[in-house]
Amino acid sequence: MDEQKSARKHHSLRVSSEMDEKQYLQEYLTDTEYLAGCRDIKINIANVGTSSTADQAMKEEKSRNDNNNVFNIYESSLSRRQMDTLIAVSDAFLPSVDVSDLTADESLLKFYATSASMAATPQRLGGMISERLKHPKKWLLKVALWALSTWFGTFVMCGIASVSTTFPYFHSFPNLSHQRRQEILNSWSQSYFFLLRLLYWSLKLLTFLVFFTQVDSKDHNVSWKAIGYTGPDPDFKVQNTTTAATTKLDEQQQQQQEILFGPLSSGIVDFKTLPHDLTLINTLKRHGFPVKRRRPCTSILPQERSTHNNKVPSSIFDPFLKIRCDAVVVGSGSGGGVVAGLLARAGYKVLVLEKGNYYARNNLTLLEGPTLDQMYLSNGLMATADMDVLLLAGSTVGGGSTINWSASIPTPQHVRKEWCDEYELELFGSKLYEEALDVVCKRMQVQSEIEEEGFNNAVLRKGCEELGYPVDNIPRNAPSDHYCGWCCLGCKDGRKKGTSETWLLDLVESGNGVILPGSEAVKVLHQRKSGRERNTATGVAFEFENSKGDKEICVVESRVTVVACGALRTPTLLKRSGLRNPNIGKNLHLHPVAMAWGYFPDNSSSFLAEKKSYEGGIMTAMSTVAADLKKSGYGTVIQTPALHPGMFSILMPWVSGKDMKDRMRRFSRTAHVFALARDQGSGTVNSDSEIRYSVEARDEEKLRAGVEKVLRILAAAGAEEIGTHHGKGKSINVKSASYHELERFVKEESGREMRGLRWPICSAHQMGSCRMGVAAATSAVNPMGETWEVEGLFVADTSVFPTALGVNPMVTVQAIAYCTALSVLQLLKRKKIKTTYI
Repeated sequence: MDEQKSARKHHSLRVSSEMDEKQYLQEYLTDTEYLAGCRDIKINIANVGTSSTADQAMKEEKSRNDNNNVFNIYESSLSRRQMDTLIAVSDAFLPSVDVSDLTADESLLKFYATSASMAATPQRLGGMISERLKHPKKWLLKVALWALSTWFGTFVMCGIASVSTTFPYFHSFPNLSHQRRQEILNSWSQSYFFLLRLLYWSLKLLTFLVFFTQVDSKDHNVSWKAIGYTGPDPDFKVQNTTTAATTKLDEQQQQQQEILFGPLSSGIVDFKTLPHDLTLINTLKRHGFPVKRRRPCTSILPQERSTHNNKVPSSIFDPFLKIRCDAVVVGSGSGGGVVAGLLARAGYKVLVLEKGNYYARNNLTLLEGPTLDQMYLSNGLMATADMDVLLLAGSTVGGGSTINWSASIPTPQHVRKEWCDEYELELFGSKLYEEALDVVCKRMQVQSEIEEEGFNNAVLRKGCEELGYPVDNIPRNAPSDHYCGWCCLGCKDGRKKGTSETWLLDLVESGNGVILPGSEAVKVLHQRKSGRERNTATGVAFEFENSKGDKEICVVESRVTVVACGALRTPTLLKRSGLRNPNIGKNLHLHPVAMAWGYFPDNSSSFLAEKKSYEGGIMTAMSTVAADLKKSGYGTVIQTPALHPGMFSILMPWVSGKDMKDRMRRFSRTAHVFALARDQGSGTVNSDSEIRYSVEARDEEKLRAGVEKVLRILAAAGAEEIGTHHGKGKSINVKSASYHELERFVKEESGREMRGLRWPICSAHQMGSCRMGVAAATSAVNPMGETWEVEGLFVADTSVFPTALGVNPMVTVQAIAYCTALSVLQLLKRKKIKTTYI
């Protein structure tokens, strides 16, 4: 009974067996001050009560979200039992901690005292799991949450830790004491059983991501002040205020139009914002695209009617619209943007389909949670099938170039030589490719100067210089004075020259192209023409959601089709379209990344001054000390990441709730440096949600060697404490440790097992899943980027890389896309199909 009393003390918001649903709901709504301000996820309480208090809270919450129209609303479909477990787990990870004897700082007291349930994190988490999470093993997570709500399921998964010496002896997870729950979570993190490690890692990731990114009605989070985080860039807030004031004075000026709606505004055709079908059709016609609308059906069978508007749903065979153009480009990132811009400048009519939405500079939030939801693939919640690697990829107009870290590194010479000699791809040894590199770098205004270095990069450079390691400036598509740590959330002023500021701008300014955001390609259309040995691409069918919320299918009839959805989506689109080349979806490389951290207290290092870990240029320094350039060329490069509180928290090891809050308290002065491996192992893309990849032993060894260098760099730079992301959470105080103690720590920690969820591995670069080659037996596309199976169907993204690249891929994919665009132009001219539309 002592354990049950302890559980009630530490988890007072949990529904107990004696408390009815209405009483629980009323207490929860009274105790949670965060509830009233929640904007990112709607709390679904329909499955835990039906009181008028609940209904009113739901109505008020929906009204706030509708008025803002910025954050999406998610409802939880989890059962009462599953939510009980989720609340218990969340509070075990993030309990209420009394530190009044250690500090008088009000923000710290509030942060430590706020548990996950007090911040309504479990309810938001329930919505995330229900509607946002698309992982193939989600069903296992839901089963585990239910099982832990029962005594027998808890006993199976937790063992003797769930048993007490007093009646009723066996307890469900929510009925265990806070201390017992923490012990169980710790045991799962290092369990012999993979599924328990998977459960631990999934729950930890989701809980911390929600807690540290959720915001109230004022865009504040309960932890941010305590951990030294400002939230959105303060300069951006000032810019918004100034812009609004200026706009009132002169709304007609083109400059203000661009500031408000972005440089692409005149070329964006957003189906969601156009109130009427005729408006949509006229808009496309005004841009020079012939459009044919299907005839209304006079006879509709009841079973064919849409439940929304009593009409026959559109389909590929009976599309809502047919649009004609010279070229359709699927994807607007670093590959698709280049091709679209070049074709439009050459005078061809180009339609760009983008699955993501368009966010002009003034429409950015620079908030981590909403941006992950709005501008990243799968809402930023993407991982390999076994969760061994976390995946980040852009899904917005501009693709990855909109949210990447600015690094603009040309294709390394040893990689070009390998692709040319070993893979017989003469392109990479040609003058044409040299020209392509020069052209794309010039268009992005790539330069290598730095006026002021940010926190993480200053640490990396200082440590390398102290140790005599090589360290170089990273070329960036941003000016030398671009000191911004929020570019991973969108560029607030357009100074980072992604495709939405360059190649897509060329498309729009040419008057020959438009971009359709919110348009997801369903299938590439192709057919066998008379006298042809293979099919010919005829266009693309895509799906969009109109202003009424209805889904419609449209067909683009094009002369040439270019697919540039990225290495995680291009293979699935090609497979859905009937292509059968066995190399499609295989040979996926991820550039796996492992990190280490170092803590630099305030005023401990003069070169860091008042810098914060999340401020400054994200990538300005790089070391090749572990790159193995003189031998295999398959080593690691050492760089720095962009980590705002959500991503920071999911990567840091968890030992206890108090320890985690201590680590987060030091967030703004904790530097991170990572090792990125040029992986030789590969995986497969089986579907949009199933990506299979396991870090091979040889790649794990590269990461270990890289992490060893990283730890030494952090220590040499003057860190007071250093550690890694391994689940055991060990660290060492560098200032008080002896030389031998430090050496032993570096060797032991860098030598730990990384695979199998022992250590969080990340990937922001995906490539190779439709690789280029000289034969259909070993590749998916030919040296011109055209698929072997379908004539006039080209691929222009990182999926065509023959191997892993080893450095940030933006310049390389743009250079390849440039060459592919030239091949497309030759095809268009050869067929003499350039058309003038009326």
